Amino acid sequence: MSEYYTAQRARGLYEPNSAEPFKLSRSKIDLFFECPRCFYYDRRLGIGRPPGFPFSLNSAVDHLLKLEFDIHRAKGTKHPLIEKYGVDAVPVAHKDLDKWRANFTGIQFLHKPTNLLITGAIDDLWQNSKGEYIIVDYKATSKEGEIKELDKAWQDGYKRQMEIYQWLFRQSGFKVADTGYFVYCNGDKDKKAFDAKLEFNITLIPYKGNDSWVEEIIVEAHKCLNGDKIPEADPDCDYCNYINAINSK
Repeated sequence: MSEYYTAQRARGLYEPNSAEPFKLSRSKIDLFFECPRCFYYDRRLGIGRPPGFPFSLNSAVDHLLKLEFDIHRAKGTKHPLIEKYGVDAVPVAHKDLDKWRANFTGIQFLHKPTNLLITGAIDDLWQNSKGEYIIVDYKATSKEGEIKELDKAWQDGYKRQMEIYQWLFRQSGFKVADTGYFVYCNGDKDKKAFDAKLEFNITLIPYKGNDSWVEEIIVEAHKCLNGDKIPEADPDCDYCNYINAINSK
């Protein structure tokens, strides 16, 4: 491989003439779904969107939930939340679970038609009495009222996230339930005092996924990466609109 190709790979950028599989994460697929132009700038040219602030509190909630569910995983018992909602599932153990949960590895599948190595890191994995794996994702926020369903436009990304995970597990040869679950933790702001603790109301939200779109979006993303022309700006992309506004002055 030439020094140029090596440098491109070191930066995590796509090089059309390389024979090596190119790793494409679940979040980058979602970036392409949102805006092909931003995706091309990011994965082909190395110009990413400005990074957001890290959500350390969300990470803490994720970590504590994993520890809590792992207790029941080790015992082979149902978590009280699973019992409360009457779900046919238990947290399941697997030798690769830690790897599937890790951000820089996750579950991986080589999509041979495009030579793209698709990756995604799950939060949790349950199993029902049929032997089907159930994909579980943790979410933490602080909104007014009880969160019972994913009915907001900005939550569509959560649904795509779930469906990509389901697709990855199916492509890897696992039997996967159509319905996944979101463990949604909503910070309670109605307390009279902080008292050095933040309490959460936790709901379990089922979502019946449909991963039939994933294959097509991977092929489209691959075509975009191989193009020599930067895609047009998406009219609904705030980032592209900002750049266009700056350039027009």
